[in-house]
Amino acid sequence: MKWHRRADDAQAALDRYFWNDGIHMFNIETPCPNGACNTIFHYWWMAHAVDALTDGYLRTGGSGYARRLEQLYDGLLRRNGGAFPNELYDDMEWMALAWLRAYEATGVKPYKEAALILWEDIKTGWNDHMGGGIAWQKSQLDYKNTPANAPAVILAARLYRAFGEPNNLEWALRIYEWQKTHLVDPDSGFVWDGMNRTGDGSIDKDWKFTYCQGVYIGAGVELYRTTGEEAYLQDAIRTAEAARAQLADGTTGVFPDEGDGDGGLFKGILVRYLAELAKEAPARSAAEELLLGNASALWNKGRDANRQLFHTDWSSQPAERVTLSTQLSAVMLLERAAELEKNGLLEAASA
Repeated sequence: MKWHRRADDAQAALDRYFWNDGIHMFNIETPCPNGACNTIFHYWWMAHAVDALTDGYLRTGGSGYARRLEQLYDGLLRRNGGAFPNELYDDMEWMALAWLRAYEATGVKPYKEAALILWEDIKTGWNDHMGGGIAWQKSQLDYKNTPANAPAVILAARLYRAFGEPNNLEWALRIYEWQKTHLVDPDSGFVWDGMNRTGDGSIDKDWKFTYCQGVYIGAGVELYRTTGEEAYLQDAIRTAEAARAQLADGTTGVFPDEGDGDGGLFKGILVRYLAELAKEAPARSAAEELLLGNASALWNKGRDANRQLFHTDWSSQPAERVTLSTQLSAVMLLERAAELEKNGLLEAASA
């Protein structure tokens, strides 16, 4: 189980080099002497840290992951002023998704409560500007984008399956229809980033991010799981193929370097939902091959073998400074590889 061991190594490095026990959160980069790097509260990065810890807990059942989740919950609540909602709808969606997964993994009730509180706030972002959709942020209600809508579909569908409230499925279907109608290229299935950012109704078609492909793939997979309708799975398969065609290197299949700020998380989001597609449609999509190629490149070329830290470019060695967003993406990829290895999918992809 080589990917299992590699995921262990990456998780151990995440804890060793980034965890800050003084604030019960992760530092936003390493090195970070005395926590001096933490000048900005990266709320949505921390949401993905919750997800990464949950990945480790689900894979191993280790009490250390459960303990870190409890500590991070307390640290985030304290840092955010005693409540989880904030001004950005997409950030809240990531936090809700993460705590919902953590609740389902551990049964800790405050995690469920956090997800439900956030969901109630997220729904206030839907309005009639641009024909519907959830806004990106509370101060710009007429700007609608994929980051604020596709994750909301995933969240609503999962909430419906977890707690059985029909209204949540209605939300998932309505948001998905808006997303597909407005921000997916009907010719290719490639997902555009947003519309009306500049107030003129235009679509940001030149912003080609792995993140957007990942969340739409995830939305399709979740609606397929929820409704059983093949059309949603076909949408996800089509977008995975578009992501490979337009974003992956034509020779290696490795996804692009998108920087070490917020962009450091983008590929991690894509591979998380490619893995969900691989589980639902083995051998029917680009997912398994893409995951194996990217995981192999990351481990063999994009890793500092002494520290088990990783680069934004999954084909080259990292420098001394590594951001939390970058390490989280690597952890997510290696956790996905370990999960698919357990299910026998990576071996099939490499055969």
